[in-house]
Amino acid sequence: MTHQKEHYQELIKLLLPAELFEYFAIVNIEVFEKEVHVYLDEEAIKPEGYELVKLISKGFHAESIVQDFPLRNKAVFLHIRRRRWFSESTGKVVERDWDTVSNGTRYTKSFATFLKGLLGYIPHKFE
Repeated sequence: MTHQKEHYQELIKLLLPAELFEYFAIVNIEVFEKEVHVYLDEEAIKPEGYELVKLISKGFHAESIVQDFPLRNKAVFLHIRRRRWFSESTGKVVERDWDTVSNGTRYTKSFATFLKGLLGYIPHKFE
């Protein structure tokens, strides 16, 4: 990662929901004229309750895009890839419960709460 991107990464960690960085790592950041895109991959940390179960990492689910608070008039989009685990004992795919997205939206909970307070409702499309 370039020196400039390392600085972006440290700054982004201060601005985004702290709970993201318990289980996700920033793998890329793209800054454009009107948008910031932050790419996050889930760390290889077993989900709660599966610490003693033999799990095999099987890559990632399809990317989800979530919108967060804008930064300096730039829309912020989080590109999140959640890890998929395979349990040899059950033959099932296991994943961590992630509770940072507001139900029925593609916004972080804090951003959705802000929008609801400002607008009286939560818009269901990215602007």
